Amino acid sequence: MKKILSMTVIFMFLFSTGIAFAGNYNGKIIQARLASEEIEGDFMTVWARNFSEHMKSWSNDKIKVNVYPYGTLGANGDINELAQLGVVEYVFSDYAWISSFVPQAQVLVLNYLFPTQKVPEVLDWMARNGEFMPLMEKAFRKNGLVPLSIMFEGWQWLTSKDEVKSLDDVKGLKIRVMSSKLLVEDYKAYGAVPTPMSYGEIYSALQMGLIDGQVNPLFAINSMKFYEVQNYCTQLKNEPFLGIPTVNQKFFDALPKEVQLEMRKFWIDSIIPAGKWIIEKNASDKEKMMKAKPELKFNTLDDDTIAKFKEKAETVYPKYTKIGGDGSQAMLDALLKDIENAKKALNLK
Repeated sequence: MKKILSMTVIFMFLFSTGIAFAGNYNGKIIQARLASEEIEGDFMTVWARNFSEHMKSWSNDKIKVNVYPYGTLGANGDINELAQLGVVEYVFSDYAWISSFVPQAQVLVLNYLFPTQKVPEVLDWMARNGEFMPLMEKAFRKNGLVPLSIMFEGWQWLTSKDEVKSLDDVKGLKIRVMSSKLLVEDYKAYGAVPTPMSYGEIYSALQMGLIDGQVNPLFAINSMKFYEVQNYCTQLKNEPFLGIPTVNQKFFDALPKEVQLEMRKFWIDSIIPAGKWIIEKNASDKEKMMKAKPELKFNTLDDDTIAKFKEKAETVYPKYTKIGGDGSQAMLDALLKDIENAKKALNLK
């Protein structure tokens, strides 16, 4: 408990004082590699490069972080393992793929926890004021990793060949999801047949009919061309896609304290501007897809239908503590508390 409290104090001090240590690094040259799970031009790789440029500028060219987009160092699971082993120093992963290494992180996979508005602002409030981030860091550290932030990348969309307007339309659909036991349970609860699959295999699986649909944010549906072999994009408002910039613990703890603080500060300070950036990009990418394929249909489910999906999603919540393992109940309680407190602070329903 003392360890958690001390970490909370560090977070509160750092983000309330706005310490930047600009131009304050006079140490040794630091070389590092960052593996992104997304291709060039997509959220994780763009903001990984922003991080690299920031650290280079802040350190007067002494800190150099080389960014490797998706596919250059392996698939999603591979790059998380490389970071855990210290073969690469950083990985920008998501809440589902990282769960193979930190099962407690699957709490972020639970559907219908976040409000439908101002998710970046909620995450920003949580990072600066909440109890969840220190608990998540504790879980990551037990597995040789350190999370630096939680980033909003837009809402997940379900794509399919046939229209989805109700729970009945999802029943029996073979839907590609990310590799997470709890995420599989989420979509099972809706009556679907969730099928974990690597990012690079989705297009061909859709094309050959091995799966009926898949779940991803709009920018990914555009950049990976999934829309070419799908007819409908459906918004369930169930799952914000969340990225977690993560660093190898041994590497991070060996860094000078001012460097650690600046790295944390960059990622926390980026939550809201990165959220604005991706909202604009998703809107632009939607327009591009509609122009490229005019017959592509976008649909957001009505409130009554969403309520039925949410009722099914809530049956999965008790499964988290079994799948998440040690400390998972405390993490769930902290997340729920943080979300509610953030909503109050931001005047959200």
